[in-house]
Amino acid sequence: MEVLHERCAGLDVHKKSVSGCVLVPEGREKRSFGTTTRQLRELADWLEGYGVSQVAMESTGVYWKPVYNLLEERGFQILLVNAKHIKAVPGRKTDLSDAEWIAQLLRHGLLRGSYVPSRPERELRELVRHRRTLIRQRAETVNRIQKVLEGANIKLASVASDVLGASGRAMLEAMVAGEEDPAQLASLARGTLKGKRAELEEALEGSLRPHQRLLLASLLRQVEFLDREIAGLDEEVARRMRPFEPALEQLDTIPGIGRRLAEEIVAETGTDMSRFPTEAHLASWAKVCPGNHESAGKRLSGRTGKGNPWLRTALVEAAWAAARTKGTF
Repeated sequence: MEVLHERCAGLDVHKKSVSGCVLVPEGREKRSFGTTTRQLRELADWLEGYGVSQVAMESTGVYWKPVYNLLEERGFQILLVNAKHIKAVPGRKTDLSDAEWIAQLLRHGLLRGSYVPSRPERELRELVRHRRTLIRQRAETVNRIQKVLEGANIKLASVASDVLGASGRAMLEAMVAGEEDPAQLASLARGTLKGKRAELEEALEGSLRPHQRLLLASLLRQVEFLDREIAGLDEEVARRMRPFEPALEQLDTIPGIGRRLAEEIVAETGTDMSRFPTEAHLASWAKVCPGNHESAGKRLSGRTGKGNPWLRTALVEAAWAAARTKGTF
């Protein structure tokens, strides 16, 4: 086979070690390194000593990130490869032989790299993903609040659409403070809930025990903490999103997509759509399209595969919102 890269290297990355194989015209060299910053610098020096510029590595969990970042700073051209696309030779399974196999595939141009955004975009993506994680935690906390209320036979969620709206929060804080009179609790209603005073009084009649007040107080503090953290991340993400404002405004016009979902989509895909030849390629990358599995003329499972879970979540959420939006196509 044709040699495309005369001086290249393959890396097999693990939590505590990195196995490397260098292929050069003079021969090959294998060596293992640790994963501390000092040891990764030694790895980079070792590669530079052989004049290597092309490096391929597997995308193993999160362990590839520090290796990728350090080598990127040193000017190496790195190909990050899905482990499923690399089939090692059977019967020779060691970390060093895996590294050699990766190097051989890279040398002959048989590897297809995964999409890795630039360093600023990767940092933005981490912030947006962390915000999504906190939003999920907040939703779980709200569900736990509703479970505590149900345990006390307080049916606030049956009357108020948002248990933690202005009215609901005022009522919950009053319950934590020791208020038990349904009429007094219902008097805290605001806005449209004022018209449901009788329903509220009936729904708020329950038996809230001391331990349940303690649980509600704890859960409300958790919600307040998460709200502050999410607000802080909103500000930082908005600051970093300023260069992408035109794209965000365009996405915001699509039914079902709001500002926050638009930020999540841009963080995952970037704004350079040339990496996706068609919209079908983008849908396939996010795995929001049927799978393709056919053998002997028979159509087998059409189950979707595992793509980018963060983008997939955002698109599914947008689709559900769009399905419930009236007055659009």
